[in-house]
Amino acid sequence: MDGGVRVDLHGKRALVTGGARGLGASIVRRLAGAGADVLVADVRKDLAYELCEDLAEQGRSARLVELDVRDPAAVAEVFRDLEDAGEAVDVLVNNAAVDVSKPIEHLTADEVTRVITTNLLGPMYLCLETYRRMVARGGGHIVNILSTAANRTWTEAGPYAAGKTGLRAFTHTLFKEAQRDCTGIGITGIIAGGMETPFILERFPDADVSMLQSPDIVADTVLYALSVPSGSAVSELVVVPRKEPSWP
Repeated sequence: MDGGVRVDLHGKRALVTGGARGLGASIVRRLAGAGADVLVADVRKDLAYELCEDLAEQGRSARLVELDVRDPAAVAEVFRDLEDAGEAVDVLVNNAAVDVSKPIEHLTADEVTRVITTNLLGPMYLCLETYRRMVARGGGHIVNILSTAANRTWTEAGPYAAGKTGLRAFTHTLFKEAQRDCTGIGITGIIAGGMETPFILERFPDADVSMLQSPDIVADTVLYALSVPSGSAVSELVVVPRKEPSWP
């Protein structure tokens, strides 16, 4: 599926977390299609390899970076290795996320920790390593994938909503600091409604897919954020299915 947004990313390097499947894979395909050299950061090595091989057959550039975003030491090591190789990250997309759909009274501490560490601390670790390097270079763009849960929550979504709400606040703060520190850096939060991806369908196999949107549409919003001229900034975008029940 070809998107309608056009942006030239030749000569740019993008890193996408959770890039092996679902929305992440759609974003990887869009970025690679725009000419970027894409780093697919994921713990699902087999799926990531398959995606990279498929893109290589199309003449696109993508390779796996095995990374667990919950490990700050591993995140720092990845960026040190890239820096040593002269491979600066121009575009960071924090997409990796997990959820545990349980009433709060039945959640365990380990489940809460896993969701918050993956959905909030992980993106923050990536931003810490990326942002300071972008400031030093004078440019770049960070896109954080948010959720309607950052605005309005529902039952069985306590840790997920807490993580996404925190990430939205962090994104807004980073946007303000980029205005102060370096006008060449773009910071965008994308609030995405329900998508027809494994993230939903594996947990809710009976979900009404007519209420969901294609992840390709959300991936197009990433390209749109990257396409805006330097004199303007897109701090936040909302893209939801027409029948989205959790917005506003």
